[in-house]
Amino acid sequence: MASIADFYAGKNILITGATGFMGKVLVEKLLRSCPDINALYILVRPKANQSPKDRIDNMLKSKLFSKLKEVSTDFQQKFVPISSDLMQPGLGLSTEDEDMLKAHIHVIFHCAATIRFDEPLKRALRLNVAATQELLGLAEHMPKLEAFIHISTAYAHCNHKHIEDVVYPSPVEPNILLSSLEWMDDSIVDDITLRLLADWPNTYTFTKALAESIVNQHGEKFNTAIVRPSIIVASWREPFPAGKGVMRTMMADNNAVADIIPVDVVINLMLAAGWYTAVQRPQSTLVYNCTTGGVNPILWGDIERSVMSTFKQIPLDKAFRRPNANFTSSYLSNRFWNLFTHKVPALAYDTYLRLSGNEPMMMKLYKKLHKAAGLLEYFSVRQWSWSSKNLDMLKGQLSAEDQQNFNFDVGHLNWLEYMEKYCIGAKKYILNEDMADIPAAKQHLKKLRNICYTCNTLLLVFVWHIFIAQSQVANDLWSYMVSSSFA
Repeated sequence: MASIADFYAGKNILITGATGFMGKVLVEKLLRSCPDINALYILVRPKANQSPKDRIDNMLKSKLFSKLKEVSTDFQQKFVPISSDLMQPGLGLSTEDEDMLKAHIHVIFHCAATIRFDEPLKRALRLNVAATQELLGLAEHMPKLEAFIHISTAYAHCNHKHIEDVVYPSPVEPNILLSSLEWMDDSIVDDITLRLLADWPNTYTFTKALAESIVNQHGEKFNTAIVRPSIIVASWREPFPAGKGVMRTMMADNNAVADIIPVDVVINLMLAAGWYTAVQRPQSTLVYNCTTGGVNPILWGDIERSVMSTFKQIPLDKAFRRPNANFTSSYLSNRFWNLFTHKVPALAYDTYLRLSGNEPMMMKLYKKLHKAAGLLEYFSVRQWSWSSKNLDMLKGQLSAEDQQNFNFDVGHLNWLEYMEKYCIGAKKYILNEDMADIPAAKQHLKKLRNICYTCNTLLLVFVWHIFIAQSQVANDLWSYMVSSSFA
């Protein structure tokens, strides 16, 4: 078989969700590792005062594309931006753009989706199910199409403790559900959502399960594959490796496997799956579970210790408090720490801001953090296992060169080293902090440590004094300790 890069040479590739976290990495990898592709057709939702081309130009300003710019000067000419809105019928495509896509596309990577766990069901169905169905319908009229790669999630069927690399039966018939809810008022849909979700924890996983069944139905008409990544995090190797002390407690089982997967591993698997699906033309839709827990597991407790250790050695600028975190699977313990390490300091700091004439902000921030942590809670206190038969098969089909250039083998991933690079990457590329400012950040942490020790000492003395006032035994013990110290 041709190599992966050779297969994509001369191809026209359609990508949805290209401006999202995973889509950007896919675009960069394709242009850098498959430089002879003919064109990238990018579906982009126009925003106020920004055309699709403007949005792509802004995307390319990201540091993510710095390595690509070193090896290629004309890659921007390969972009074909197309105005599209997945919330609209027909994907919001003009007739001219629709005809152009039908005539030219060879491979489709469908990455677009709403990933909000608490998305209203009607909107989640439109974005994750109906849009997928319409894109598949469009693909039926593409005579040059060789592969349709759908990006799902490893948790689409989290109602099973062990998840095989197969398409499971749909919890409901997608078309019937779409047509039934279309005429319902949003408030009625919200009222029946929990009953419809049944064993699924949120609308995201539920609608992803529905979308898989639709992709599978079209697998009889053209070549399709499904990639199921677990919790996607920053890149491991390419194009570059990736606490302010605010978040100090969350619900998580320290002894449970945290199935996280670096984004570059997912992208490499997607490209390999596209190559294999087009060249080998499997008779049915192949599913690739892209996970780490069964091969190279890391526990939630390991993540907590690694991240906190790194941010103490390489602190973030202007930290609110010293980096510290407490992962607990106890609801009562989590509520206790939320109160005393989040809400009480937040109220104190907001009071200071009000007295100094500034807008209070910490309680608002903690409300957002608590909401986000609550949505993640279902996955951080449980663990699953996944079959990897199809992934292992695909790995065996790659040449030695492709295994190097499109590596998705996580067996050699050093998690401690990765987490350190992850934290440094967050400091450099997300928060845009200068590594030269680390000494000043360390001095700031020392000040926070001294403030913490002072407050804790005053609190201890206050509590002890109250205790002494109520107990003659404690008073005698205190007097004895003081007299002994100065004897």
